[in-house]
Amino acid sequence: MGILRWHVLLIAALSVSLLEAAPASLQVFVGSPISVARGHTTTLPCWLSPKQSAEALEVRWYRSDNFDSPVLLYQGKSFQNASQDASYSGRVSFGLKDAVSGGLKVGDVSLKLTDVTLDDEGQYTCYVSSNQGYDSDSVNLVVTQTGTSPLLSAVWIEDNMLNMSCQSEGWYPQPSLRWSDPNKDLSSNNTKSSEDFSGLKSVHSWILVPSSSEVSSKVYCSVSLPGEEAKVARVHLEKPPQAEPEGSHVGWIFFALLSVAVVIATLLFYFRKRWIKPKTESGNPEENCALLTKGPILPTDLSEAKKHFVNVALAKVTNPFLKIKDDRKVRDTVDAAFPDGPDVTCLTAIKGTPGFSSGRHYWEVSLDQPNTDPKKSWWIGVTSATDISEGSSPTTSNGFWFLSSSSDRAGVFQFNTEPNILLPVYSRPQIVGVDLNYDDGKLSFYNAKDESLIGSLKVNFTGEVFPLFNPGKGDQSPMEILQGEGPGKLPVEPGSQEPPNDNNSHQIEKLRRVTT
Repeated sequence: MGILRWHVLLIAALSVSLLEAAPASLQVFVGSPISVARGHTTTLPCWLSPKQSAEALEVRWYRSDNFDSPVLLYQGKSFQNASQDASYSGRVSFGLKDAVSGGLKVGDVSLKLTDVTLDDEGQYTCYVSSNQGYDSDSVNLVVTQTGTSPLLSAVWIEDNMLNMSCQSEGWYPQPSLRWSDPNKDLSSNNTKSSEDFSGLKSVHSWILVPSSSEVSSKVYCSVSLPGEEAKVARVHLEKPPQAEPEGSHVGWIFFALLSVAVVIATLLFYFRKRWIKPKTESGNPEENCALLTKGPILPTDLSEAKKHFVNVALAKVTNPFLKIKDDRKVRDTVDAAFPDGPDVTCLTAIKGTPGFSSGRHYWEVSLDQPNTDPKKSWWIGVTSATDISEGSSPTTSNGFWFLSSSSDRAGVFQFNTEPNILLPVYSRPQIVGVDLNYDDGKLSFYNAKDESLIGSLKVNFTGEVFPLFNPGKGDQSPMEILQGEGPGKLPVEPGSQEPPNDNNSHQIEKLRRVTT
């Protein structure tokens, strides 16, 4: 009888041990991987089966091997924060796995996480224990961030080929980039990706596209994350390119993104080495670094251009189709009898003074006056033409180089190149900065408010060129040439009371996306 009793006790002890290790009465289940946008709130589902109260149980959410530094610890019917991972302080609580859940009372121990960051991505373990046993399971959290709309640039090169560049930033994880025309996908082997110091991804691609024989041609660039709607940008060409006189490069869109990317990559490399602690994680940084969105302010080409600010005025002319005030404000005449016909586009055009035959010069034009609607129709640029009256053809071959906007095409700007190039409008400028670099043969246009490049032209200037303005027909809002206190002194913006501090707000500029 003694031996039999010993065997019974041994079997009972083994049974209790097995029940504690994997009791049938305490099983933990989790949901499918969860995807959430950065900055949003999400819930990682975890529950007990069969249903039972978890109010008196220990619930521990932790990551990787950090069992002793949990994301959340519920023990003794209260939250224990002493050992909590500090990065989750104030951001975690119990959530509900669905709308009909009864919470802890029915064993729903889901984790609610607010203000999700990129660092939150990864695997989370849900661990539940009682005095009868324990169980655990893991669920994966995927964090996403939708980036900027693609920025496009275009330049016609030899053999009627179009060199297209597309860039987008601020994505997570790495997005995919797709080129297409209205009929098919286009293949590119020139796509680079990069990561900024915050972990966000950028993508940059360029492609050669043959010109179309159709009247109009469109090229699309789309950037997207898996399973999400793509962000798309396009360039619409008015007509296929035409041959230019031998030796002329007029009408080329300067391929700013590529050259600026090299400069920016160099600045960022220096910035990372000087101010940012290198990452210890493995990775292969790409050559095309993303632009900074935070951190020290770095100089841009716009800040250099502003050092060459000059006061420009409207030419003293009599034009029945224009209303001019103080030699710097101009709009169309309301009651003017405009003739019909295609050759009237220059009737509201006017040259500025002085003219330039060398050097670098910068001026600014306000398109947003107080108590008026922003201008929608305008030209801003330069001309070498001696006569810009009725009958003039405002083409590059006739000595006109300008950026224009039309009320009929609110979503695009246009260069008067041959062929015309339409540029998507991402931010309609209140002030346009014009940078004429005569010696380098470069004419650039900036959104002076947000300090971004709208686009550039490469031009072989000859002779004297003059500022060019056109307030448009039927757009009664004026354009104003802003004035400074002298050479190199920047103007006071409309509505400002004091001139900006040259040393602070104009000699140092924020590094921004380049839009061409």
